[in-house]
Amino acid sequence: MSRTTILRFLNIVTFLVLVSFAGNATKEKKFDVTETIMHHIGDAHEWHLWGEGHSGTSIYLPVIIYDNELKIFSSSHFYHGQIIPVADSLKPTEYLLGEGDAKGYALFHEKIYKVKDGALEFHGGHPHNAMPIDISITKNVLSLFIGAIILLLIMLSTSLYYKKNGAVAPRGIAKFIEPLIVYVRDEIVKPNIHGAKHTRYIGFITTVFFFILVNNLLGMIPVFPGGANLTGNISVTLFLAVCTLLVTVFSGNKNYWKHIFATPGVPWALLPIMIPIELVGILTKPFALMIRLFANMTAGHIIVLSLISIIFINKSAAWGFLSVPMALFISVLEILVAFLQAYLFASLSALFIGAAVEEDHH
Repeated sequence: MSRTTILRFLNIVTFLVLVSFAGNATKEKKFDVTETIMHHIGDAHEWHLWGEGHSGTSIYLPVIIYDNELKIFSSSHFYHGQIIPVADSLKPTEYLLGEGDAKGYALFHEKIYKVKDGALEFHGGHPHNAMPIDISITKNVLSLFIGAIILLLIMLSTSLYYKKNGAVAPRGIAKFIEPLIVYVRDEIVKPNIHGAKHTRYIGFITTVFFFILVNNLLGMIPVFPGGANLTGNISVTLFLAVCTLLVTVFSGNKNYWKHIFATPGVPWALLPIMIPIELVGILTKPFALMIRLFANMTAGHIIVLSLISIIFINKSAAWGFLSVPMALFISVLEILVAFLQAYLFASLSALFIGAAVEEDHH
């Protein structure tokens, strides 16, 4: 059994222990599958380790908000604050009223609101209070920093190895990284971006590939229990898709724009219909990239957590003999999906860029 599989199995066991603690702490409270799953795959202002409520153990991340002035304080002022139940809601819910440096603010579903008369005002289960500008270091942001540092260490160590030893047979981490870089260049960039133009885009496509791959794997093998789901956050996949869109649009040559605004072979009478369709097509391509990566990475986490939740829905440890092996099998498939999604995003990005720089052959 590989080290990755073992670590993934330990992660599943950790989740079982965490949910067990939660269940013991609130025996009278019915186990909510949706709430549990969304809590584990969602973003937060803390990195939860173990335990439940005020007695739990977490890494409290810095809250940075702008409300007429810049305010910085620990998120513990929320999570150790007063728990206020919400009456105006279809299902039982609550929010955290800040204390200390967080006084005057409340945290509801990981969003910060300004309190009015010491409380939040709810209408239809949603608060209508004003929100400050929130630029906090959340769990996903911290995971992004960790992934970036790991990626920099890997790439810089590989670069320094060749700078020191020259064009020699790779050793150490370079033995693993070089084949991947060569694969991206020869199997992704060159076939999709023809001619000498492909060299200027190798850096971008390689960066996208390794960034997605590293963060996909980090989402599967958390640095801490309850790890972040960075590539399952649609804001991150949106940013990556926008990067591909900008590179494609600004790389587009005369031939590319001619096919948008004056498609060859199309009668002039149809151009008023074709031009809007082509312009929408420019946006739908990166949109598909965004949704594909987000949906696939999120779905894998949800399936694993759903299988584990079967134990607590049925309130029987015997179900673990079925759900744990199935969850472990899905986890192994997620390793394949992690590589596959990095390949697909990089390959389709190269394909879109290649179409934008393709010369007219007519």
